Amino acid sequence: MSNNKLHNLHLSLEGEVHFDDLHKSIYATDASVYRKIPLAVAYPKTQEDLKKLIAFANENEVTLIPRTAGTSLAGQCVGEGIVVDVSKYFTNILAFDEANKTITLEPGIIRDDLNRFLKPFKLFFGPNTSTSNRCMIGGMVGNNSSGSTSIRYGVTRDKVLAITGILSDGSDVHFGELSSEAFKQKRFEPTLEGRIYKDLYNELSNTAVQQEIKKEFPKASIHRRNTGYAVDEFLSSELFGGTETTVNPAKFLSGSEGTLVFSTAITVQLDDLPPPVSIMVCPHFTSVDASLKATVTAMKHRLFACELMDKVILDCTKNNREQAKNRFFLQGDPEAVLMLEVSAHTLEDAERQADALIDDLKTHGHGYHHPKIYGADIAKVHYLRKAGLGLLGNMVGDMKAVACIEDTAVALEDLPDYIEEFTAIMTKYQQEAVYYAHAGAGELHLRPILNLKKQADVVLFRKITTETAELVKKYQGSFSGEHGDGIVRAEFIPLMIGDKNYQLLRRLKKSFDPNNIFNKGKITDAYAMDENLRYTVDREEPQIETLQDFSDSEGILKLAEKCNGSGDCRKSPEAGGTLCPSYRATRNEKETTRARANTLREVLTNNTAKNKFDSKELKQVLDLCLSCKACATECPSNVDIASMKAEFLYQYQETNGYSFRSKLFANNAKYNKLGSKFPGLTNFMTNTSIAKKILGVAMQREVPKLAKQPLDAWLRKHPRQGQKNPVKTVYLFNDEFTNFYDTEIGKDSIWVLEKLGYNIETIAHEESGRSYISKGFLGEAKEIATKNVALFAPLINENTPLIGIEPSAILSFRDEYLRLADDKQAAQELAKHTFTIEEFLAKEYDRGNIDTSLFTDAQRELKIHGHCHQKALSSTHASFTVLNIPKNYKVTIMNTGCCGMAGSFGYEKEHYDVSMQVGEDTLFPKVRNCSDQTAIAAAGTSCRHQIYDGTKRLAQHPVSLLREALTK
Repeated sequence: MSNNKLHNLHLSLEGEVHFDDLHKSIYATDASVYRKIPLAVAYPKTQEDLKKLIAFANENEVTLIPRTAGTSLAGQCVGEGIVVDVSKYFTNILAFDEANKTITLEPGIIRDDLNRFLKPFKLFFGPNTSTSNRCMIGGMVGNNSSGSTSIRYGVTRDKVLAITGILSDGSDVHFGELSSEAFKQKRFEPTLEGRIYKDLYNELSNTAVQQEIKKEFPKASIHRRNTGYAVDEFLSSELFGGTETTVNPAKFLSGSEGTLVFSTAITVQLDDLPPPVSIMVCPHFTSVDASLKATVTAMKHRLFACELMDKVILDCTKNNREQAKNRFFLQGDPEAVLMLEVSAHTLEDAERQADALIDDLKTHGHGYHHPKIYGADIAKVHYLRKAGLGLLGNMVGDMKAVACIEDTAVALEDLPDYIEEFTAIMTKYQQEAVYYAHAGAGELHLRPILNLKKQADVVLFRKITTETAELVKKYQGSFSGEHGDGIVRAEFIPLMIGDKNYQLLRRLKKSFDPNNIFNKGKITDAYAMDENLRYTVDREEPQIETLQDFSDSEGILKLAEKCNGSGDCRKSPEAGGTLCPSYRATRNEKETTRARANTLREVLTNNTAKNKFDSKELKQVLDLCLSCKACATECPSNVDIASMKAEFLYQYQETNGYSFRSKLFANNAKYNKLGSKFPGLTNFMTNTSIAKKILGVAMQREVPKLAKQPLDAWLRKHPRQGQKNPVKTVYLFNDEFTNFYDTEIGKDSIWVLEKLGYNIETIAHEESGRSYISKGFLGEAKEIATKNVALFAPLINENTPLIGIEPSAILSFRDEYLRLADDKQAAQELAKHTFTIEEFLAKEYDRGNIDTSLFTDAQRELKIHGHCHQKALSSTHASFTVLNIPKNYKVTIMNTGCCGMAGSFGYEKEHYDVSMQVGEDTLFPKVRNCSDQTAIAAAGTSCRHQIYDGTKRLAQHPVSLLREALTK
């Protein structure tokens, strides 16, 4: 198709249509193993936009692929047509009926955001997927999602009351509950809607068709069933052999994967919030089989959750910075752990239920350890389980846990036997499968470990999927319990429900969508499950030389390939954490960690230029990355885009040159050394309009002012005397930000440490290299890292640690230096004994080495904003600990994401608006809500400047607040 047609389509919409290579590549995949380059990507703003897209699709014989968060595991969002992303603009609540506990929503509302809205009304939407902090209601309806709560609250289909949308001819439609007579009358309307009702009635009122559905569809006792269209939902109606006097076609549409109607509004039934008191029992087992047998016993109790994690999942959590701390409840090395949750209105009742459950398990010999988890710790265990999908992507190398049979569902009583036979299939193929998730619902996420870059494993991919489908059919189960057919399972639908039923589905698809414009290749007339894979099979692996050491991921390309598309980077600010600040500000997929990883993968694999990093698409997609490091921690796969961006900038600039501004920012410390000879003049000159224009600095910003005297000069005039009987000797790293800008904070640090009895050593050393790293001057950064490691390694050990003040500077010893320094072993050893000043003081406080009587007993309220690198590589809890040393200080860690400044990023004129929007997402409103008497603590120099620019509030480094508390 010509770009002119797509351009004209773009001009006709209130929203946008993108058909550039970048957008097409980042929408070519979802969270599945598939890749199809779409024709274009559309962001419709209005229903009229959708109708224009539908008309365009009919006129030009193209298909529309509906998409919300794009977290599909089966490939529902992958296709060669126009991807229609409604996640940006279709995000409104249209109607809320508190009395009847119903709500009508546009499809782009995030499930957890919906529940935050409902919480004050003591209501919630029950289905709860592992992606609930970014998946959207439209996608949940399309896939008939369920999640960990289904044993108590059902699946999405159970909650759908009505769907308003647009049919394939562009006509408006509303599907909801109808009386039998009203349903029959609909057949006579002279519209596409009328023809649909006529076809439904004629097809399903046939007794032979009804019997075929009952015979071949999954057992009715299997609540989670997403195989094909849910025609069995109609059979409860008196019109089709049942007894109910009403019928609701909206139930039929749930799970139809956007192939029948383009939904614009969805009405769902809500539930009362669960009882407020919960206890989780986590029995440990020596085998998966033992845990499944225990599940049958456990499900006789009134559980609100019954989930499974196997050893593969648990082992993945050991090496994930975010999840390692959530392993607190584990004892030994279990092969499987169940998560059994009971809830009640009182703790006494919850304890009674939990104890009865444990007694029953022990009586039947189930499990060897039965810990009880309470309060906020329950969420930590759920988080551990929810991160399972992404954690599987953390496997180093090309062998991955592949989603193909990961949500087969059978009747609960069949589950142990089914798993035993499934394990035999895996053993036959020398597979150690992964078992986790919804044991109580008869559904486990079963994943073979395969390398889909190799033809032999692609063959195995089909064989395992086929044999598993046959096994599921033997138990009359559902080949998909919750993730849908998509591409990976759709071609097996004839096997699963019989060819007669499959032909029925094809006829109904034709009735709804005669020109096949809605999500072609899904459910009926499916794409082959072993084609259009994300990687070219048996390809010659690209050889990519990098300055940084990416050997921990077997190279930079495989680090990018660790992104499986699960979309954790799309969670909203209200979900907490930092990931991904630029996406939160723009709500553009292009600004997600996922998009950046996808583009890196595409370019590094396919770019034919001599320098594979020489790509305008890479430059564009990485432009708004703030290098916050959240992706290295909050992304379950630890896809460290910040490190890859630094490498890209270096490689790209080596070919295309370094700009004047980049050179200036990168060499900031050198120029500050010169400017510090005349600080007053320098501060005046750098803040003139002419200077800002030359530098490309936003006019709204004030360039940070140099201190009257650098800290290193002050130290030379005020040499350390040393303590007679020091508690410990520490080396203080005088970073370039503290040295030239935040000299008083440096003095505060020295004063606090000496007052508390510590001996401070300072030596001449290199700057941290942070500005060089962030601007891609990796040659200079490598030289600095190598010199600093060689300088400090002989001096630093467990007894004489290295501590620093500015998080982004000192934490480079624990992060970038490991990739940059020549002596990797020395760098790793040095990193073990390098701390932020708050980390050091918190450890000393925990050891009882700090005399708390030295601190004021005055009352004071403090709020902490954590620096991004501090949150990703350290912890704000260290700041919390030390600021709580004064006994009457009331300290709170604010749930804030990135401040938006990110070093030079927020000063650059083209990034100013995004920078300020990032601050507005969470930080600025929370600071503004603080009283004037509340002190704001922020360890990062960038954070303090951004807080002032955004709120006119002065924030202080925690160590400065400690100095004030020590003046007693």
